[in-house]
Amino acid sequence: MYNLKDMTLEEMEEFFVNIGESRYRAKQIYKWIYDKKITDFDEMTDISKNLRSKLKEIAYISQLKIEARRVSEVDDTVKYLFLLEDNNIIEGVAIKYRFGNTACVSTQVGCNMRCSFCASAIGGKVRDLKASEMVDQVIAIDGDYGKISNIVLMGSGEPFDNYDEVMKFIKIVNNPYGLGIGGRHITISTCGIVPKIYQFADEKLQVNLSISLHAPNDELRTQLMPINKAYPLEELMKACKYYVEKTRCRITFEYSLIEGVNDKKEHAYQLVDLLKGMLCHVNLIPINYVKEIGFKKANNEKVMMFKKIIEDAGISCTVRRELGSDIEAACGQLRRKYLKER
Repeated sequence: MYNLKDMTLEEMEEFFVNIGESRYRAKQIYKWIYDKKITDFDEMTDISKNLRSKLKEIAYISQLKIEARRVSEVDDTVKYLFLLEDNNIIEGVAIKYRFGNTACVSTQVGCNMRCSFCASAIGGKVRDLKASEMVDQVIAIDGDYGKISNIVLMGSGEPFDNYDEVMKFIKIVNNPYGLGIGGRHITISTCGIVPKIYQFADEKLQVNLSISLHAPNDELRTQLMPINKAYPLEELMKACKYYVEKTRCRITFEYSLIEGVNDKKEHAYQLVDLLKGMLCHVNLIPINYVKEIGFKKANNEKVMMFKKIIEDAGISCTVRRELGSDIEAACGQLRRKYLKER
C-alpha cells in the first residue's frame, strides 16, 4: 500500500500516470490532504467513484495519533507524544512566538549522535522517520494548537542523518499545494555532519540552517558532542562558510550554556575568534535540566556576560527564552519518561 503523504507533488503526479490516470489528479488529492485535511477517499467529492475505489485498493493517507499532551503553566508551550503505526513514540512541541506559532518536529525515533547534554541520545536511534511522519506532526499540531506558520527541525534526531526523507518533507510542506510554508519559515538544525552541509548548500533552498555548536574548541566540543571527532571545528567552519557563500543566508549557531562546563569568559572569547567575520547569529540557550544527565543551566549573570562579549565583537546574539521547563520540553525527556512508565 502506498502512503500518499510520503509523496512529493511530482512523485504523486507520476503515481497517477502509472496507474492510468491524469497527472492533474495529484493536485486534487494534494488539496484534499493538505488544505482540507481529509484522509478518507470517500470524502473526496470531486474525483470519480471508480478512482476512489481504485485508490482504496492500492493507497492510504496516514494520520498521526496524539498519544499524550502536556501544557505548560509557565508559557504557551505544549509538548506532544505521537504514536506511530509501529507503536514507536516520538515527540513534537508547539511554541507560541510573537511572529506566529512554531512546530518543533522530530526527524528520528531516538538519536545516534550521543550529545552528552541531550535526552534524545539516551538509548540511541531506533529508526528514521518517513517524510509522512514528519508532515503528520505538523498537521496534528496545527489541528490541536492552532495555525502553524513556522517549522523547526529541532526535535529528537539528527535531520542530516535522515537527509533524503527530510528533503522530501521540506518539499511537501513548502509546496503551495502542500502546507505552503515558505522556506524562510523553516529551520533545519544539525550537530555538524559536514558532507551534508555542503549538499544542503547546493540544494539552493531558502531554508534556514542552524548549527548545534555548544563549544568553542575541539577538546570541549568532542567531550560534549562525539560528532566532533569525525568533523572537527576547522572542517565544520569551512562547510559553514561554504553554505553562507553559496546561499548568501545567515547561519545561526546554537550554544547551550552549561554551568561550569562551557560558560566561562574564555569560552566566550574563543567563540568570538571562531565566528568573527562570518554572516551568522548566536543563539544562547539556557539548557533544560535532564535528571539522567545532571547538567545545570548557567546562571543569568554568566549568560549576560557571555552575550555582551559576543555582541561587543560585532556578532549578532540573542538569549532564547526558556520554554516548557515545567513540562519536560527538552528533546527526548517526555518520551523517555513515557517509555519507562508504559
